[in-house]
Amino acid sequence: MDLLNALVAFSNFVLIPATAYGAQLALGALGVTLVYGVLRFSNIAHGDTMAFGTMVTILLTWALQGAGVTLGPLPTALLALPIGILATAVLLLGTDRVVYAFYRAQRARPVVLVIVSVGVMFIMNGLVRFIIGPGDQRFADGERFIVSAREFRDWSGLQEGLVLKTSQAITVFAAVVVVAALFWFLNRTRTGKSMRAYSDNEDLALLSGINPERVVAVTWIILAALATIAGVLYGLDKSFKPFTYFQLLLPIFASAIVGGLGNPLGAIAGGFLIAFSEVTVTYAWKKVLAYLLPDSLDPTTLVQLLSTDYKFAVSFLILTAVLLIRPTGIFAGKVG
Repeated sequence: MDLLNALVAFSNFVLIPATAYGAQLALGALGVTLVYGVLRFSNIAHGDTMAFGTMVTILLTWALQGAGVTLGPLPTALLALPIGILATAVLLLGTDRVVYAFYRAQRARPVVLVIVSVGVMFIMNGLVRFIIGPGDQRFADGERFIVSAREFRDWSGLQEGLVLKTSQAITVFAAVVVVAALFWFLNRTRTGKSMRAYSDNEDLALLSGINPERVVAVTWIILAALATIAGVLYGLDKSFKPFTYFQLLLPIFASAIVGGLGNPLGAIAGGFLIAFSEVTVTYAWKKVLAYLLPDSLDPTTLVQLLSTDYKFAVSFLILTAVLLIRPTGIFAGKVG
């Protein structure tokens, strides 16, 4: 019984939250690695792109909720999500036309585009804060839990109750569908193959008749979808606050770099590695150990390596170690 209680407690506070968080980071890291692989620069504005797409989705969700339109047990935000993606795609395509296209025409070095993306980041951040405000915004509705602690305890007879939030299940399901669709698109469609060819050798791709502007536009549209979906899923699971999305830039970039910047498979692996590392190191293991250890060895402290306030420091340490030991990441490579 104690072993089962320990397993349930571990699932509640480590396994399930880290899996959902890992899926969110993986989707965010896929956007970063796609831009790096195809457009050849690190998009520092990615976190605020997520915030913008989420903001649009929230505003439309509130409008739908006010009109009495819901999805029953599912969050109404799922109805507003396509419009959020569309608005973000328009913003990114407009930004590319006004800002990035000039530097591409000048054959600017990647570091210049990185610096430009920092400026874009500040503009997006200010825009989001101006429209929706800097504070926490909650927009989740529908059924909160698929499995509640009380229901599980009544069913199992265990002291610990398993908890599975609807937002967590939606996150994992959506991540699987999005990743499968992205890999199918990159490997099976003509446009996806054009993007991979452009990523591998730009000059040869141009000689083959590939339209670079079309590749760039499709890349930004895919980025809009990945960023908005990742941002909305994170907001549903936790809450929306613009500055939090700025902070997410560190674990997202850490995920992409640890996995191998430019490699979609590496972005996924890196996302889950960073998520499980953050959650494991900042979790207080006292409850789990109390079930597993004899009474005489019951821990008197929280058995917590780091406070949750320092969870992003875990990403930084992992990123630093990878850059020192294996700069190419776990899976070095290009898009595809």
